[in-house]
Amino acid sequence: MRIATVTLVVDDYDAAIGFYRDKLGFDLVADTPLGGGKRWVVVAPKGGKGAKLLLAQADGPTQAAHVGNQTGGRVGFFLETDDFARDHAAFTAAGVVFREAPRHEPYGSVAVFEDLYGNTWDLIEPKS
Repeated sequence: MRIATVTLVVDDYDAAIGFYRDKLGFDLVADTPLGGGKRWVVVAPKGGKGAKLLLAQADGPTQAAHVGNQTGGRVGFFLETDDFARDHAAFTAAGVVFREAPRHEPYGSVAVFEDLYGNTWDLIEPKS
């Protein structure tokens, strides 16, 4: 077994697609209308390694209240790379907001960034 897809609640499908595709370089895997304004929108890092993200537009005030705070303020998502410097530079050039300068830990190079909603992510190159 493996975790294949994780839901990320967003406030707008197209804005979310734009961030993940245009700023992080993810592939748009699926964008299927489901009726009633709902869509099945899936993005994934290029190359198809790891879990995909289902971008689910908030449906109602309870879900909307969690956009940008799905993990209670903790880093909730970890994007691994084989070239930290390359991807950090590309993300920075694309306007991705990093909350800290890159740092080197015993487990690898890492920096926390936020998506367009404020969810926090680690960009990490694990030590080999």
